[in-house]
Amino acid sequence: MAGRAANGESTIYKGADGRWHGYVSVGFRLDGKLDRRHVSSKNRGVVVAKVRELERQRDTGTITETSAPTVATWLEHWLTTIAPRRVRQRTLESYESAVRRHLIPSIGRHRLDRLRPEHLDQLYTALLDAGYSPASVLRHHHRILSRALTVAVQRGHVPRNVAALVDPPAQRPSDLATALDLDEARAVLEAAATVRNSARWTVALALGLRQSEALALQWKDIDLLNTTLTVRRSIHRVRGGGLIYEEPKSKRSQRTLALPLPLVAELHRHKAAQLGERMLAGSEWHDEDLVFAQPNGRPIDKKTDYDDWTRLLQRAGVRHVRLHDGRHTAATLLLTENVHPRVVMELLGHSQMRTTMDIYSHVMPALAREAADRMGALLLPGKGRQTATTTATRDDSGRPPEGERPGQTGGAEGTRTPDPHTASVVRYQLRHSPEPTRSGASEPGATVQAPVSGPAEGWATRRTGQGCFICAMRMWLPNGSRRPKSMP
Repeated sequence: MAGRAANGESTIYKGADGRWHGYVSVGFRLDGKLDRRHVSSKNRGVVVAKVRELERQRDTGTITETSAPTVATWLEHWLTTIAPRRVRQRTLESYESAVRRHLIPSIGRHRLDRLRPEHLDQLYTALLDAGYSPASVLRHHHRILSRALTVAVQRGHVPRNVAALVDPPAQRPSDLATALDLDEARAVLEAAATVRNSARWTVALALGLRQSEALALQWKDIDLLNTTLTVRRSIHRVRGGGLIYEEPKSKRSQRTLALPLPLVAELHRHKAAQLGERMLAGSEWHDEDLVFAQPNGRPIDKKTDYDDWTRLLQRAGVRHVRLHDGRHTAATLLLTENVHPRVVMELLGHSQMRTTMDIYSHVMPALAREAADRMGALLLPGKGRQTATTTATRDDSGRPPEGERPGQTGGAEGTRTPDPHTASVVRYQLRHSPEPTRSGASEPGATVQAPVSGPAEGWATRRTGQGCFICAMRMWLPNGSRRPKSMP
C-alpha cells in the first residue's frame, strides 16, 4: 500500500464515485489559508495532465484564481491598498467619490472576469442621462475604472481590460476651454480695480496661473525688482486635514514667469494695501507671507475665491465662465497674437506640448497663416514671395517699417537674426503693455526710451504703434555709434 503524500504534495486517487481526483497546493490565499486546487475526470490520464499543468503554473508564477472577485471587491481593494501609494490625498478623495457613489452601485455585483463592455456602455449612458457631462464621465469614471482594471490584468485576475474596449463619451465643445474675449477681459479688470485683492484677477488673466497656484503665492516668490514670479507650490483642501500646501505635480508646473510692467505696479499697490490691513489686524494677523490672503492674513479658501470671481463677473456685466477659464483667456489672447505655442506651454506649465495643442488648436489661425506664407515664399518665385504676413507689417504707403531695408530678412550687421519665438513675445508685450516714460510712469502714447547695449550711451526711441524694438536696434552700428542716414 502506498504511503500517504506529504503536506503540500500533489495527490491523485480514485474516489468512491468512480472518478479520478487530483489535488495540487498552489500557495496561500489572501486570508492566509492554503490554496489547494481540485481537478477530476473519469480518465486518470486527463487528471494527471491537469495536475501537471497546475504544478507548472504554480512553479512559473502564472497561476490564476479559481473564482475571480466581484468588481466591487476589487475596486475596494484597489482604492484602499493600491491607489493610495500612487496618488495624492485630494486625488484619492475624488476616486472614492466616483467609486462608491457610481461604479460599485452600478456594476459592483458582476464578477470581475465576467464584466463585459456592454455593462460599461449602460453605466455611461445612465450617468449622461443623470446630467453628468461627457468630460466628467471620462475623467471621473472611465479613467478610474480603466486604471483599476489595468492592475487587475497585471496581477492575473482577468485576461483583459474591458474599459479599453469601450469608447468613452466624446467631449462636446462646451466642455472644452471657454475663454473671455479681449473686451470682456478688459471689463473684468476695470471692475476689479475697485475691489479688494484686485491684483488677484490681474494675475489670473495676465499670467494664467491655476487657482491653487495663485492662492498659494508668497511674497518671496515674487521679485518686483527683476519683475519675475516663481510658482513653487499649490494649496488644496483635504478631508480631515483642512487647507494644505503641496508641490506641483510636475516639474513643468514649477516655473518662473516674467511679469508685465503694469502688473508689477499693481502688485506694488497691493502690497501697500496689505501692509495697511496687517497694521489694523495687529496681533490677530496670521503671517504666512501670502500674496493673496484674508484680512487677517490667513489663506483664502477656493470656494470663497470662486464666489468672489462670480460677483466680479456680475459687476463687470460679463457672461459667467469658470474661474479656470481665466487661465484659458490668457492662453487664447497670447495665441491669437501669434505667440508661439511653445512659449504658451511654458507659461501655463503644461508637461507636454500636445496638451497645449489639443486644448487651443482652434485659436491658432495666425500660426497657420504664417506657415502658409513661409511655404509660399519657399516654393513660389518672384513676386509670389511677398506674403500676407510681410504685407501686414508695412504702413499704408507700402513702405517697410523705419530702419528696415527693402528685401532685408536678417538682422543688423553684427547681430543675429531674432529668434521667431522670442520676437513673438516681444511683439505681444509691445502691443499690450503700457509704455513707461523716462520717469517710470505709464502714459498713453508716451515715448518709450530703451537703453541700447554697447559702448554708446544712446537711446532708441519708439512711438506707440510705430516700428518695433528690433527695428530700433538697427539704428545703431556694432561699435555703438548711430548709423548715418546715408548708410544703407
